Amino acid sequence: MAATGLLALRTLPGPSWVRGSGPSVLSRLRDAAVVRPGFLSTAEEETLNRELEPELRRRRYEYDHWDAAIHGFRETEKSRWSEASRAILQRVQAAAFGPGQTLLSSVHVLDLEARGYIKPHVDSIKFCGATIAGLSLLSPSVMRLVHTQDPGEWLELLLEPGSLYILRGSARYDFSHEILRDEESFFGERRIPRGRRISVICRSLPEGMGPGESGQPPPAC
Repeated sequence: MAATGLLALRTLPGPSWVRGSGPSVLSRLRDAAVVRPGFLSTAEEETLNRELEPELRRRRYEYDHWDAAIHGFRETEKSRWSEASRAILQRVQAAAFGPGQTLLSSVHVLDLEARGYIKPHVDSIKFCGATIAGLSLLSPSVMRLVHTQDPGEWLELLLEPGSLYILRGSARYDFSHEILRDEESFFGERRIPRGRRISVICRSLPEGMGPGESGQPPPAC
């Protein structure tokens, strides 16, 4: 989906972190697929990396997933955080989730190796609710969203280290999302070299699930 001609102009006004197949889908998903670049300070990125690295290092990268959605990954569900990291996650909650939304108690941490990628998928409504918000660490990447019923409708999100992405509503339910592998990692005509990427993902509670329930397989995001 490299941009040529008019497609290259179909981006949001100002610094472009979101591009898409046309003005209609960009307008419709303006508040449903959001990127906030620079959400984390350098110090906050380092805080999260220091806390996560010892836990991730104990795990091996895997090359298959329970729903075949991820390749070259290791992951964990984390509910205990340092005070500094909890403050960061509280900022995520305030920025991405409504006052009536309850979050899952565990945060999904996904570590993609440099050659790893996430295939197109829609997260099951059994495992997370209407809003997903993720912090991106270490490497830039491109997230592609494609409408499940009309593949001609798509968005691409540029996720730089320290950014926050938010998927809610139609972007969450009606579009598949994926993280492009390194050889496909372009944002328009701009090459986005992929390295190792860690995402820290907060999710709203699935409809009908109590706040204390857990044990469901995590989504791939």
